[in-house]
Amino acid sequence: VLIDDELLKKYSKYYFLNENYAPASTTLIDLNLTLNNKNVPILTEIKPKLENMINTAKLEGVTLVVHSGYRSFKEQMGLKSAYTQKFGLSKSNQFSADQGYSEHQLGTTVDISDGKSGLSTNFEKTPSFVWLQNNAHKYGFILSYPKNNSYYIYEPWHYRYVGVELATYLKTNNLNFYDLDQNVIDTYKIKIFE
Repeated sequence: VLIDDELLKKYSKYYFLNENYAPASTTLIDLNLTLNNKNVPILTEIKPKLENMINTAKLEGVTLVVHSGYRSFKEQMGLKSAYTQKFGLSKSNQFSADQGYSEHQLGTTVDISDGKSGLSTNFEKTPSFVWLQNNAHKYGFILSYPKNNSYYIYEPWHYRYVGVELATYLKTNNLNFYDLDQNVIDTYKIKIFE
């Protein structure tokens, strides 16, 4: 099985993803799991893992709602432009990636909350956030931008799929994905969908 080399690259302020890049295939997340039942695409291989995580949380009395998933280069450009017009370039650079630098373009990343607190730091005060902190790694997801990261402001809602083995390694060792050397991260690629 060929695994896309880009899936575990450290796309953020310093790593650029080509404007023509798109995931091999995306599929829509179950509408019942998205904010306002909107169409949210995600990498096809990740859909069952994400939905399993959300449905397991629900069985445990915790609500998780997906706000956004895959975004194309062009969509990210439009979003960044809107943020820049509203907040100014300096402020928007603190929380929004330029096109080509967003993890969302990989199709492996979702913005997720409890459906009430929105995409704000207030989300960290919810049982949903606590549940994700304790369980997301079991489904292969990590918090990309935790407190005191050197890339963007703290985003308690921004989760990226990296595979169960790597996510568990990061959780067990209290490490941030972006602090690992890319050569170390690449060793986990072969098992990303296991």
